[in-house]
Amino acid sequence: MNFFTKIDIPAANFKIDYTSHLAFFGSCFADNISAQFAERKFNVLANPFGTVYNPVSLANQIKAIADGNFFGEEDVFQDTRCDGLWHSWDAHSSLSGATKEECIGKLNAAATQARDFLKKANVIFITLGSAFVYYLKNSGKPVSNCHRQDPRQFERRLISVDEAAEAIQKIVALLRDMNRDARIVFTVSPIRHLGDGAHGNNLSKATVLLAINKEIATSPLAPRNDTVDYFPSYEIVMDELRDYRFYNDDMIHLSKTAEEYIFERMVETYCDCSTRANISQVEKFLKMANHRIQDESSPASLELKQKIATQAKELEKQVPGLILG
Repeated sequence: MNFFTKIDIPAANFKIDYTSHLAFFGSCFADNISAQFAERKFNVLANPFGTVYNPVSLANQIKAIADGNFFGEEDVFQDTRCDGLWHSWDAHSSLSGATKEECIGKLNAAATQARDFLKKANVIFITLGSAFVYYLKNSGKPVSNCHRQDPRQFERRLISVDEAAEAIQKIVALLRDMNRDARIVFTVSPIRHLGDGAHGNNLSKATVLLAINKEIATSPLAPRNDTVDYFPSYEIVMDELRDYRFYNDDMIHLSKTAEEYIFERMVETYCDCSTRANISQVEKFLKMANHRIQDESSPASLELKQKIATQAKELEKQVPGLILG
């Protein structure tokens, strides 16, 4: 008898290794999975404008990056209700500033860094978490972050499958304009948004799932888009990890074990045997390098430091693209 339902994921027709440039955009799940790659010293860009959950707001962020236009005074506003900081509706508060100039400078620096990275990216992972979008009532502009402003400023609604698909098509087109060779992988965050209610969360997830499928294949009989792929993070959690031991104490966010398991499934899908062996070597090295040293000046500690430095150089020579510094 089989008591475990495992999701069948065919090996991808492209591969990731340590020479790859990997970009991650989307929900907090994108941050978590990108961190798994970054911890193992892959070359990663993650959410340069902060987390974003819905495809409409993400399309706006990608457009700001792709257009190459600099942010200006019209793109920021001051919080007059609380701390006086300057914010952007398109970015996380980590890009806010005490002055207008500081905020604009952070936004332009993030856009430039992201644009330069995306031009050489090999794989771009897009994680969508929700089909609920906040719009400014006075302008109809979708926002990525409400910055705890007066809720009466916003209209929040569940977008349709067609609206979500249109945003996804825009994301793909913008990324293609910057980099025609990059592979784009969509996935749906398995983290439930129970603030929408259980039924609302399911409707939201279903909307983005259907919209992604519409981009990958226009119909069940149509050929799949060879440059756009789907990774079943949502399905893995719903079917393989459907026990609450794989969740944090809030019973909503995933545990570290669950995140590492999804990472392992991604490695199985996108990395060949050689890269998987290299990852194991890097993990073993990092475990040694991160060993806590009690006395920095002791002979044993100095010997360990020299051993770490020597092994780091050897491993970097052995694995193309690996940088351990």
